Parts: sequence; structure tokens; C-alpha cells
Amino acid sequence: MRFVIFALPLSLWAQSIPRTWNAASVSSFELPLANPAYSPVQISEEAYYRIPERVLYKTYPVYHPSREPAGYLDMLKNQEPQVAFNPSEYHTPEQWIAAGKIVFEAPTSFEPVFFSASDLRDPAFYSETGMPVAADGTVPFARWVVRRKGVVELGSMGCATCHTRLLEGGRIVPGAPSNNPADRQGARMLRKAAAFSPGKLTARLRLFARQFEVPWVPDDPNAAAAAFSLTQFIEAGEAIPPGVTARARTSMVVPPQIPDLIGVRERRFLDHTGLIRHRDIGDLMRYSTVSQDVSAYARYGPDDKPPEPRGSRYSDPQLYALVQYLYSLQPPPNPNPRGPDAERGRRIFTQQGCPKCHTPPLYTNNQLVPWDRIGTDPRYTLKTRKGTGYYKVPSLKGVWYRGPLEHNGSVATLEDWFDTARLRPDYQPTGFRGVPAARRAVPGHEFGLKLSPKDKAALIAFLRTL
Repeated sequence: MRFVIFALPLSLWAQSIPRTWNAASVSSFELPLANPAYSPVQISEEAYYRIPERVLYKTYPVYHPSREPAGYLDMLKNQEPQVAFNPSEYHTPEQWIAAGKIVFEAPTSFEPVFFSASDLRDPAFYSETGMPVAADGTVPFARWVVRRKGVVELGSMGCATCHTRLLEGGRIVPGAPSNNPADRQGARMLRKAAAFSPGKLTARLRLFARQFEVPWVPDDPNAAAAAFSLTQFIEAGEAIPPGVTARARTSMVVPPQIPDLIGVRERRFLDHTGLIRHRDIGDLMRYSTVSQDVSAYARYGPDDKPPEPRGSRYSDPQLYALVQYLYSLQPPPNPNPRGPDAERGRRIFTQQGCPKCHTPPLYTNNQLVPWDRIGTDPRYTLKTRKGTGYYKVPSLKGVWYRGPLEHNGSVATLEDWFDTARLRPDYQPTGFRGVPAARRAVPGHEFGLKLSPKDKAALIAFLRTL
């Protein structure tokens, strides 16, 4: 369903904003898990709307220390707090999209997660971690926020933290998978904190890791973290490359590749396992609030006792604006030429039967595939809280700027993906290697592996034009 907004009074156009958490839609927007008895039961409509709405304050860019304007932080300290999201002011589609950008960039956390305020003001942090910096000197993964005059806070963990990419040359691409090494930065924070109360820190990390456990699954790989030492937690973070992250309901030991949100309007299922149905704008609103606000409160099985809801959540207008912004995102200009090699690769793509699953013009058939049909590593779709037993057929549009590839980000490039060496048990993955890092095969999806080197090169040239 599409919603068209006209320049009408608030009381009229508000009728087009879906109620995010209505019982009927919430009960059906997620697919059952591979073991249906442990499919998530989300919090009730009443409990959801008892959670206070998030207030979004005006935010300000973070700069690399060498690019920060003179007196910048002093200027911010003199700013009055300003509420940045005011739905009564939005009367056109363009205004709602602009408001959605505010929501996309708005922090949801003011505590250090991957980095601290002092980190971002330390030039050594950038050289030590490889944090990318935009051409204009900004760091788009965090924002400065003034919620009280005289106090400048670093905010992060909004949508932009994981879904903003910097291309070569410093171009900012909102919606693309982040290439900031966030989990490795988090490991750096742990390493620095290890000198202070390491026992308490280890206990806190073990408690944090419990959110990844799937106790109803035999040989749950995530249960190992219950006995991790502090060193093992640090090594787990260091093993996760840019473009991959351990997020809620996923896994510390088989973390997923960060998805591309550009073109999300065209996708009928969300998440690598197709867990979320995307039937209309309301489903993406629901998915956004689950991802950011309420996933911890779902119940998995009759004996599960999740915590009581707390904190804050996005309002319905905020989620509506966010999705309008996501639907508006466009890919960056593609620098790859559509020359003779790419044209030859297009013919090979067709001859090999690739369009059956990666159907033009979306380059996906928008279907789910049982994990054993393509032979890929099944752990993510069988042994996580998103485990449906299926993998979604990904779109190949924009594959040139994404990476690493595969649902766990195991390979860095298309060349690596079409290298038969990845099927060997002694292969060293060029992306995510594992926890603990080790040589291992990257199995499955063997289409194209038997092509000649020349044909592979042509096929890759075509894929990079999409």
C-alpha cells in the first residue's frame, strides 16, 4: 500500500500514518522460526504504547579533529536545546522525507558503545582504527547533541551508525552498509577498560551476551560466550570486519553482513533470513522499531521471561517519516563502465541461468530459499533468533559499492566469491573469518565457479555495473 500526502491540515493527513503497533499486523509481520514453538511473541499493543515517545533534539556534525571549525564545541555549548522533529509542520512529501533524515541521523544512545567523545577528538583514534572521514571532514556515524544548554553530548546508535558508507574520495552514501570498523572499535574500548575492574567488566559482557543465546537449539554456538574471558570478548570484536556487526537477535560468533537499505522499498522480505514480511509501509515501520527499541521484550517459548519494557521508542510519525526517507534513497553514481566486457558478462549472466533468482530489473526474485538448496553455512538461519530456515535471495543492485559479501560477510570482493579456493577447508576468508578466527570453507552458491578466468572477469564487470 502506498500513502500519498497532500498539503492538508494535520487532522486530515494524519489518517494516512499507519498505527505502527496494532495487534493484527504485529502478529503476522514476522515469519515463524525454523522451530515454530519458539517464534517470537512481541509485546502487546498496550505495552508498546505505554513506552514514552523519543524526543529528537537538533544534532550537529562531528568533525575529525584536524577539520573541526575553530571554536566549534564552544559554539555548541552556547546553543539552546531545540526539538528537531515537529510533525505539525510537515505538509508535503518533501517535508516528510526531510524529517525522515532527521530521524535517520538521530542518536538513540548517549553512552559510549563503539567509541567515546574523547576518541573522536583524538587524531590517533582514526589512524589506529581506520575510521573513515568524509570529504568535508565530518564523521557521519555519530552526532553532537545539545539536550541541556552548556552540555554537549556524543550520540550514536541511530540508523546512520550502521547504514552510512563512505566511498573512496569521501562521498557519504546514506542507507548503504557501513564501512566503519565499529565492532573492532568496541573491542578497542574493552581493551582500554580492561585495566579497570576486569572482573566486573567480564561479568557485564557475559550478561550482555545472553541476548544472543538460542537455548532451544541443540549445540547453540552462542552459548559459548557465557564462559568467555575478557580476552575472548575482545578477540570476538576484533574478528568482525567493517560491514558486519553483531546486533540484537543475531550472533556474536556468526554475525551478519549489514544490509543495504537503498532500494528497500522494492524488497518483499527483510533480513538475510527473510524474517520480516514487507507488505506495506507499516511493516517497515514495525521492523524499524523492533530493531531499535523493542526486540529485547519479545518472548521466545513458554518459559522465556523477557525484561519489562523501558526507555523510549520512536513515535508513529517519526517512524513514518523515517520510512519515507528510506524509500527515497538513491544509489550513488556508478563509476563502472558498461563496455564490451560488461556486455559479454551480461550474456554470461543470462546463459548461466542467474536471472532465475536474480531477476532483472530488481536483480532478485524477492523469494526465500531453503538453506540446504544452495548449501551455504546454515548456522545463521538455524541457530539465531532470526533463524527461519531460509535465506533471502539478495538483490545484486549496488553490489559494486557493498562488501564484504555473503550473509556473514565472509568474502571481501566479487573476485573472492568466484574463487573456487573458498570451498576448501583450509581457505582463509578475506572478510569475516570466524570466532575464533580460523581457516574455513565458505561453502555453497557454486554458480559461476566453473567459468573460465576470462568469463569470470566479464561476469564481474557486468555485476559491477548494476
